[in-house]
Amino acid sequence: MTSLGPAWPERAAWGTAPSLRAWQSAALSDYLTRNPRDYLAVATPGAGKTTFALTVASELLGRRIVDRLIIVAPTEHLKMQWAEAAARAGIPIDPTYAAGKGKISSDYVGVAVTYAGVGVNPLALRIRTERFRTLVILDEIHHAGDSLSWGEGVREAFEPAARRLALTGTPFRSDINPIPFVTYAPGPDGVPASVADYTYGYAEALADHVVRPVLFLAYSGQMQWRTRAGDEVVASLGDPLTKDMTSQALRTALDPKGSWMPSVLAAADKRLSEVRRHVPDAGGLVIASDQEHARAYAKLLRAITGEGATVVLSDEKASSKKISEFSAGDSRWMVAVRMVSEGVDVPRLAVGVWATTTSTPLFFAQAVGRFVRARTRGEIASVFLPSAPNLLTFAAELEKQRDHVLKRKVSSDDDIFAAENDLLAAANAGDAASDDLDSLPFEALGSEARFDHAVYDGAQFGHEGEVKVGSEEEMDFLGIPGLLEPGQVRALLQQRQADRRKPKQETAAERPADSLADVTTHEHLALLRRELNGLVGSWHHRTNQPHGVIHASLRKECGGPAAAVANAEQLQKRIDRIREWAVRKSS
Repeated sequence: MTSLGPAWPERAAWGTAPSLRAWQSAALSDYLTRNPRDYLAVATPGAGKTTFALTVASELLGRRIVDRLIIVAPTEHLKMQWAEAAARAGIPIDPTYAAGKGKISSDYVGVAVTYAGVGVNPLALRIRTERFRTLVILDEIHHAGDSLSWGEGVREAFEPAARRLALTGTPFRSDINPIPFVTYAPGPDGVPASVADYTYGYAEALADHVVRPVLFLAYSGQMQWRTRAGDEVVASLGDPLTKDMTSQALRTALDPKGSWMPSVLAAADKRLSEVRRHVPDAGGLVIASDQEHARAYAKLLRAITGEGATVVLSDEKASSKKISEFSAGDSRWMVAVRMVSEGVDVPRLAVGVWATTTSTPLFFAQAVGRFVRARTRGEIASVFLPSAPNLLTFAAELEKQRDHVLKRKVSSDDDIFAAENDLLAAANAGDAASDDLDSLPFEALGSEARFDHAVYDGAQFGHEGEVKVGSEEEMDFLGIPGLLEPGQVRALLQQRQADRRKPKQETAAERPADSLADVTTHEHLALLRRELNGLVGSWHHRTNQPHGVIHASLRKECGGPAAAVANAEQLQKRIDRIREWAVRKSS
C-alpha cells in the first residue's frame, strides 16, 4: 500500500468536529475503542448517520489510519448530498467519479459512487481501494444484498479496504443473499440474522428529541372499479378483502380522476396550513406510484392551493437541483416518485401523503424517514395513508426493529423488494419506467374519501365509524397544533376522542320499514357496511384485536363472504352478533 506521505495535512486541518449527539458520541467512542476493520451502525432515519460516519472518517484520516475515502450510496442524488456534507466537515469528495475514470484531482481525498456503479465495474474500484489505505463508507448497506451482482461487486471491490463502515437506517428483510461485510449469528430459531455493532432505534431517538413523533391519518371510503372480466365491484377501502381486491381498491383510491385523492390532498393541505402557523417553512411531500400520477397530483395541488408544486422525476437531470431548491425554500408541496424515498435530506418536510401502490416494510420505513428529522423541539410529522391493512400495520409498528435474516424461503413482499431495487437501478441509469408494481388489469370507476382514524405511538384514535371529509370531526385531527411534545399529542388525541364520540345511531333493523322505502340497495348496503365498520372499530378499542381478526371472527360465526361483497342479511347478522359480544362483555 502507498502512504500519502508528509505533504498531506495534519489532523487539525480536517475541519472542526461538529457537536455530536449523545448516541453519535457513544457510537464513536465504541468504534475507536474496538478499532474494528468492519463496523455496522444501525440508526433510525433522521438520527444523523452521515455526521457520525464523517466524524469517524475525520478521526481515521487525522490519525493516518487511512489515507483515502470511498463513499457508496444508493442514488446519484445521495452521492451529491454526501459530498456536500463531507465538504462541510473539511473532507473534499468527488461525487462525479465513475468507476474506470482513473485519477482524480489531487484536491480530493476520496470519491462517492453508487451501488449500481460498483456493480458495473468492481475491478476498477478494487484497484483504487488497494492503492491506498482506504476507508469505505457503505450507506444503506442493505442495498448490497438486493442484487447478486451488486453484492458480488461490493465484495470484490472493497475486500482489500483497510476499514469498512456500514450504515443503515431502515429494516432489513429476509432473503438468501448475505450482505457483504455484515456479521451473522444464529437467532433463537437457528436461522442466521445480522448483528449490528451499534443500534439507535426510533423509540430511543424520539425519547432523546432527535426525531419527530409521527401522526398517521388514515382515510378509507367506498371504491368502485371494473375487473378484467367486466364485473363491477364496490368495496370500502379498509374492509377485509382478498389480496387482488385490496390492490384494486387501493389503485382506485389513488386514481387522480376519482374523488379520493383530491379530498385527501385537500385535507393534507389543511393540515400543512395548521403546521405552518407554528413552523412557517414547513413543507409537504406526495409520494406517487409513477410519473403520470405524479404530474396529475401536481395539477390537483395547484387547483387546491393556487400554487405550483415541485415535481421530481427520477429520469430528469435537474431532479437533484429541484430537491435542493425545495429544501432551501419555503414553497408548500413537492411530488416525487422515488427520488426522496431514502436518505434524501429535506428537514422541513412535515406533512406527507402516501399515494403509491408500493407497500413493503422497507419502502415504508424509508419514506416515513423523510418526515422525522427534528429541527425544533415539539415539531410533529403528519402522514396521510389509505386504510390498507398492511400500511396500517406498518404505521403501528414504526418502532419495530428488524435484522437481516437469511431464509431460504422468500416471501411475496421480498419479491416486491427485488422489483423495487430493479426500479432503483433503472432510475440511476436514467430509465423512465413506471414504478407501478401491480399490473392486474382493471378500470377505476369512482371513489370517495372518508376519514377513518389516526394512528399514533402504535394506538388508534378516532370516532366510531368513518367520518365525512370536511366535517368538524375530521378537523379535530387536522387542527392539532404543529408544535407539541409527544406526550401532549397522545393526551390531546385521547381527549378529543372522548369529547366528540358520535352518539349511537339506530341500526337499519331499528328503523321503521317506511324510512327505508326510498333507500336504494346500494345506499342500504353502504349504510350497513359503515355501521358494521364502526362497531368493529369500537370492539377493537375495547379488546385491542386487529380489525381484520374481528371481521374474520364474525364471518366464521355468521357465514358469508367478505363485507365488501356480503348481502344485507349477512351484514345485519354480523351487526347483531357483534352487539351480542358487547352485551356479554359488559355483563
